[in-house]
Amino acid sequence: MSINLFDLTGKVALVTGGVHGLGMAMAKGLGQAGAKIVVNDRSSWEAVDKAVSEYKSVGIEAYGYIFDVTDEAAVIASIKQIEAEVGPIDILINNAGIIKRTPIIEMEVEDFAAVINVDLISPFIVSKNVAKGMIQRGGGKIINICSMMSELGRDSVSAYAAAKGGLKMLTKNMATEWAKFNIQTNGIGPGYFATSQTAPIRVDGHPFNEFIISRTPAARWGDPEDLQGAAIFLSSKASDFVNGHILYVDGGILATIGKPSNED
Repeated sequence: MSINLFDLTGKVALVTGGVHGLGMAMAKGLGQAGAKIVVNDRSSWEAVDKAVSEYKSVGIEAYGYIFDVTDEAAVIASIKQIEAEVGPIDILINNAGIIKRTPIIEMEVEDFAAVINVDLISPFIVSKNVAKGMIQRGGGKIINICSMMSELGRDSVSAYAAAKGGLKMLTKNMATEWAKFNIQTNGIGPGYFATSQTAPIRVDGHPFNEFIISRTPAARWGDPEDLQGAAIFLSSKASDFVNGHILYVDGGILATIGKPSNED
């Protein structure tokens, strides 16, 4: 009998912040592979309800909750509620994140700490409490959304790069501690993607648009759906012996030192 290594039928996947953007794209991929999708927002039922409706419109079973991923008491209570109402969490994608673009010398400590809190401490909080159930049940999948800034610096994103670099190493340490419980912990590092947030800088003639296209060997921005294969792979049986790996989905940016040659 053949086995579909990428089938997620019956699995419950919690995608934090999966109410829009890349989080929603990845969640749709998991849902189309058969998973039940759970998403959250910190405060907006409007955003949650709109997202759940969108998932359901394409045939995905989806549920939405309100909780702050940086509040451990709220996370614990919400995990308990999700597992009672939807089912045990088999897959966790730590997608919720923020960025503040401020030069280091101008950045307030409170702003730096806020980015670290959401982008690094919240994956620790959510993973720690979801993993407890995974350990009891004998396995699970955790995916931390890292970044090319897990590897590279860039002007004005010091807090984000520090958080994402830390998240890369936290991923490796989670893998180190939890692999023996049949939990695979890995990361996805997106490159530059065509989203509503990047729309203003993706117009022809914009310097950053030209830079990204010339800097990326694939010579284009990523489509959010380009992340779905990586998310499904790291959530499925196909990745049962993959642990502590950061899978960069960046069109080849990190593979090259400079602008690709136009010569054959």
